[in-house]
Order: sequence, then C-alpha cells, then structure tokens
Amino acid sequence: MEIESDPLPKPETVIPDNRPVRGPLASITPLQFVQVRRTLEEPLFNSLMEQYHYLGYEQPIGEHLKYLVKARGQGIACLAWQSAPRHLKVRDRYLNWSDEARQCNVHLLAYNTRFLILPWVRVEHLASHLLGRMAKLVPQDWQRIYAHPIYWLETFVDTSRFRGTCYRAANWQVIGTTQGRGHRAPTFEQTRSVKQMLGLPLHRKFRELLCSGGGA
Repeated sequence: MEIESDPLPKPETVIPDNRPVRGPLASITPLQFVQVRRTLEEPLFNSLMEQYHYLGYEQPIGEHLKYLVKARGQGIACLAWQSAPRHLKVRDRYLNWSDEARQCNVHLLAYNTRFLILPWVRVEHLASHLLGRMAKLVPQDWQRIYAHPIYWLETFVDTSRFRGTCYRAANWQVIGTTQGRGHRAPTFEQTRSVKQMLGLPLHRKFRELLCSGGGA
C-alpha cells in the first residue's frame, strides 16, 4: 500500500522592508548577492517566495542554492537554483546527449526554479543584470559548496505570462518549447501552459564536457 507523505508546511510569514525602489540601475548599485541557504536569512527568502511569486515557495530538490539580492541592505530580488531534472527531451536533444553521457553529467547542470523581483522594485534592466551576475556566482558557489563544476544553466518560461526577454538579454538561448502536457499525461491534448526552455552555456567547450562519458 502506498503511503502519502504529509505536505511540507508553508513558510512562516516574515514582514519585509517594502519601501519603493525606483530609478536607474546605476542608482542602486553595487548590489549585494547573499547565498542564504542554511543561514539566518533563509526564512526571509522562503517567505518572500511564498508571498510574492505566482507559484509560491517550493523546497528545492537535491543540490541547491538560494540567493537574496539586496540594495543598500533592502531585499529586492530572490533567485533559486537546484539540480537539473534528469530527463528533459528538449534539452537532451539540444545537447545531443546519449543515455550514458546524461547519467554521467546531469550533475553538471543547474536549473533556475524561481526568479522573483519584488513588487515594490521598478528598475529598468535590473532583471537581465541579475541574471548576468548569476552566471558568474552560481558556478563559483556550486564548486565551493558541492565540489564540482557547473557548465550549463537552464530554466523554463511560462509563455502565457512572460516573454523571457530578460533571459535573452542576458545571452540565454531559447532551445525549444514544451508541448503543454506532463510526461505522464494520458492523452496528447494540452493540459498546461506551453513553456519555452532556455539554456546558458558557461564554458566554450560545454558540449564536449557534457557529452563526455566520464563526467567531472
């Protein structure tokens, strides 16, 4: 008999500093990027995601990092990264992965599960700037914390809500779209939003590194 596990409790609500943040990007830089996993600021990150992201908070799976971005000490954005899904037809086809290479090297990818700019923040070009900084910070922190490199970042964009402009402005590539149904869907009818998949290579030889049989 299958036993259902109890759902994880929702994060406790933390009242944020919601003073309006306006103006050009240069007026709020330099920004502070704080990796908050297993720190005293993790509850704030979780609460902000639950309160203000349209999907709510979800506990990342496997290896993961959580970043709280601050301007003059005030939280303005949150980004979550986790181990990449093992099987993604769009991505696997793009990388030309064999089953062996995927099994060896899927740990060398990181998946951007959440990206939130808080609703009281209105700063032009902020989103693409944050993604550009993440492309440098995530592989550095992953190497430091998990002792292995990251060669590829990936994410999905819900095309019914967003255009993915900030990702493309930060040099992410659209590599395909989903068909709008789950991998266990009983029919071929669309059951959910179509999503764009985007990827960002972090090394000029990313295909060679990710398609090798031995991993890293």
